Amino acid sequence: MDNLTKVTEFLLMEFSGTWELQVLHAGLFLLIYLAALVGNLLIVAVITLDQHLHTPMYFFLKNLSVLDLCYISVTVPKSIHNSLTRRSSISYLGCVAQVYFFFAFASAELAFLTVMSYDRYIAICHPLQYGAVMTSGRCYQMAVTTWLSCFSYAAVHTGNMFWEQVSRSNVIHQFFCDIPHVLALVSCEVFFVEFLTLALSSCLVLGCFILMMMSYFQIFSTVLRIPSGQSRAKAFSTCSPQLIVVVLFLTTGLFAALGPTAKTLSVQDLVIAVTYTALPPFLNPIIYSLRNKEIKIALWRLFVKIYFPQK
Repeated sequence: MDNLTKVTEFLLMEFSGTWELQVLHAGLFLLIYLAALVGNLLIVAVITLDQHLHTPMYFFLKNLSVLDLCYISVTVPKSIHNSLTRRSSISYLGCVAQVYFFFAFASAELAFLTVMSYDRYIAICHPLQYGAVMTSGRCYQMAVTTWLSCFSYAAVHTGNMFWEQVSRSNVIHQFFCDIPHVLALVSCEVFFVEFLTLALSSCLVLGCFILMMMSYFQIFSTVLRIPSGQSRAKAFSTCSPQLIVVVLFLTTGLFAALGPTAKTLSVQDLVIAVTYTALPPFLNPIIYSLRNKEIKIALWRLFVKIYFPQK
């Protein structure tokens, strides 16, 4: 009987039973995905090709853009495919992969935002020490450590959730393998172990949040004491986009953590899920390209170099 109840695939909730609305959803998600893809690839290309942006701040921004590309690719393409093919299933291993990479990229984004706030703290509050502290070797070391630790962190959580085969149900009331909804399907023992792991890891999340808030508090305290209006505006222009991205990520992350696990996919659940899966990767390039003067200048230089090359 146990073998008969073993889950081999999961059934995801459809956006609508109407084919026209399914196509509308697929088209909307495709536009969001392509915009995020183009925006983040542009930032990666500009930072890579423009020598003026080969600094620690833009090195970490490039990592963040790569993360956003990976983060949105975990859930959105599968949802588009399901809507266009009128399927609502995902394989067991596919769901495990979604959970793993969702954990990995979400935690890596939080870690990189923390590192970026520290970088701005050193640059503005201790400018004379910036060159000695934020060396290229140390930046690469921090980036590699962040990537490896977040993939290890995701492996622990995914292993906890799937070490015992799911057999209670195979219906997930969301358009992807959302972690709270998957936890609703596991046994009580697995849920308890993962709940303890999440409780312990929340201390790390809280620590990152405190470090970011302390960094930005010190940054804005220092900026407000700068006598030159031009220098103050330049400092704000480099920090404000990061602060907006931090607020966006933490707000949507709060939606993810506190979102309901209802037995039907309501409009509210859908909006919340889209908010924390697609909105940050879509908006981050827009925020940086609109609010950061150096990015806008670099984009213009790249445009001129491509379309008006010197003869």
